[in-house]
Amino acid sequence: MAFIGLIFIGLIAGILSGLVGVGGAVLIIPALIHFFDFSQKIAQGTSLAILLPPVGILAAMTYFQEGLVDLKAASLICLGFILGGLLGAKFAVNLSVPSLQKIFGVYLLGLSIKVLFFSGK
Repeated sequence: MAFIGLIFIGLIAGILSGLVGVGGAVLIIPALIHFFDFSQKIAQGTSLAILLPPVGILAAMTYFQEGLVDLKAASLICLGFILGGLLGAKFAVNLSVPSLQKIFGVYLLGLSIKVLFFSGK
């Protein structure tokens, strides 16, 4: 597992979370699947584990009990997410609402195109 890559995913997810309020489902899960060859279920379980505590604890425990959580990956992404969230939030508060809406829309559009036309899993 690529130590730096997992922290980078957390950092980018944190920045997007602080900037436009997204991160887990729209970034972390696809990144774990496409760059780290995680299955959908392990990617989802690992993404949920990042939210602990307290958000998602019961859902993440369900995945964990089934062996579908990578705790090391969740911990490393969490480290990047903390710093990224701070950086994204500090940047976002200085942007106008229309600018934030455009950034969010472009990000979701790009992700939608990727999922619709270029996803193989």
